[in-house]
Amino acid sequence: MSFTTRGTFPPVIIDDVRGAQKMLTGVARVTALEGSRYLSRLVAAPVHLKCENLQRTGSFKLRGAYVRISGLRPEERAAGVVAASAGNHAQGVALASALLGVHSTVFMPQGAPLPKVAATREYGAEVRLHGQVIEETLEAAQEYARTTGAVFIHPFDHPDVIAGQGTVGLEILEQCPEVRTIVVGVGGGGLIAGIAVAVKAVRPDVRIVGVQAEGSAAYPPSLSAGRPVTVGAPVTMADGIKVGRPGDVPFALVRDLVDEVRTVSEDELASGLLLCLERAKLVVEPAGASPVAALLSDPHAFEGPVVAVLSGGNVDPLLLQRVLRHGMAAAGRYLSLRLRLTDRPGALAGLLSALSAVDANVLDVSHVRTDPRLGLSEVEVELRLETKGPEHCTEVTQALRAAGYEVVSQG
Repeated sequence: MSFTTRGTFPPVIIDDVRGAQKMLTGVARVTALEGSRYLSRLVAAPVHLKCENLQRTGSFKLRGAYVRISGLRPEERAAGVVAASAGNHAQGVALASALLGVHSTVFMPQGAPLPKVAATREYGAEVRLHGQVIEETLEAAQEYARTTGAVFIHPFDHPDVIAGQGTVGLEILEQCPEVRTIVVGVGGGGLIAGIAVAVKAVRPDVRIVGVQAEGSAAYPPSLSAGRPVTVGAPVTMADGIKVGRPGDVPFALVRDLVDEVRTVSEDELASGLLLCLERAKLVVEPAGASPVAALLSDPHAFEGPVVAVLSGGNVDPLLLQRVLRHGMAAAGRYLSLRLRLTDRPGALAGLLSALSAVDANVLDVSHVRTDPRLGLSEVEVELRLETKGPEHCTEVTQALRAAGYEVVSQG
């Protein structure tokens, strides 16, 4: 089966998505829809999480890649396929190609996380590391396609890919027929375009809301201009939605079918990821946490029942560590203090005892003795503490002052 762009919009219709769903039977998992009590209380309506982070390869990308490669003619399959990606699309193309018996070559940036490179190879792709940024990697992949005849598999700008991603929308309608709002992270637009095609054809009353990272938000200016607009040098930790320009094919569908595109900050992304890990016990990458970030930032803007699509869970462990620290700081769960005390034996032990009494966890302690502002018998102590939240931070600071400690600064 092959889906082709029509001469007039829309380039993808509900029948394409239904055909893709049949094609993906036994290939892509029907991922779970999990309720979130915390978010439901926050939004004051039922909130469910569509767990595409638990999909094969760890993201929704397998769906579109498989449908696209399935639609190739025999001579195109024989020539192989090529893709460029820093992670999720790479793994989706690699597994889809292996399942279909097609040779795949995937270009990845030289700085791509090693776990993602290893996973792409393990799924069966030939991996070539090229370029420092994804644009250079993309150029190399397209040049490879021109010189070898391999078919370039775009991550989002093709009707077959959009139809495959739209199967997420069909599953949501089956799993939560009463849904009123669906919230989706947006990069190039393939996922939200497919979901919108599927959902609006059956339930035009359902509100579709896209979410982009502030530093990589190409859709708001594009929608205002009525055409895809390039955002220079996109910057965000959410590499899964770090796209500088909407795809031509998904843009038309997003323009016509999506109700709103919002943006979230890096702090909100980090808080969303932390919530998924702590409250839902789900490992989600920053891009996958973007719908949760939007709910946290403006919970009363979404009519329930709400479905938030967790698009992927392929997060580099080192990034996860940094994001968790950032998320805890954004949630007010880190407290930095600088205190002045008398430099005598037992002074530090007394301070630590006071902190233990208010249940503050000491992460780091350092002494400053050479500042000219200090008296001969004085010392300043810099503390980094883990707390339970903003109220606990206030409680800790007040308890230290009540115990006679001079708090020079805090942050």
